[in-house]
Amino acid sequence: FVLDSGIAYPVLAGYPVSPNNEEYVLVNNKCQCVTVTSKFVPSKENPDEEVLERNIRIIVPLKARENISDPLSPLRTTFVYRLSELCKNCEPREIELGGAIHQAQQGNSCEEPQTCYTYDRNQCYSSPVPLLYHGEVRQVPAALTPASCFAE
Repeated sequence: FVLDSGIAYPVLAGYPVSPNNEEYVLVNNKCQCVTVTSKFVPSKENPDEEVLERNIRIIVPLKARENISDPLSPLRTTFVYRLSELCKNCEPREIELGGAIHQAQQGNSCEEPQTCYTYDRNQCYSSPVPLLYHGEVRQVPAALTPASCFAE
């Protein structure tokens, strides 16, 4: 796999992993199985100073398919991770401009589809399966992530 650090180190807001731990989660990408955290640790050169340490955790899923919705597609052999893409924030935010509330997107290139290396449990994935119905074989969609596909 390729790890591309992008153009620059992005400045990100994070949230703490736990109240007792000062480690902050900057990226938690369930689609590509990547978690980026940061925390302040004592400097090795000067123990009186703290330096920011970033940890990147990548889980490469075994037997991931090129097309995760097609169980018959070939196994994926290339995994590409670009920190600049992982860190983009595409969640819309409400901002006030001239007394009116507007929806604004914080990231760019958010329209491009993200390549998933495993199932994102927040999305519904399906795959056609053959079903024999009254002597006729029909292709019907079957949910690969049922919890995300059906309302409770």
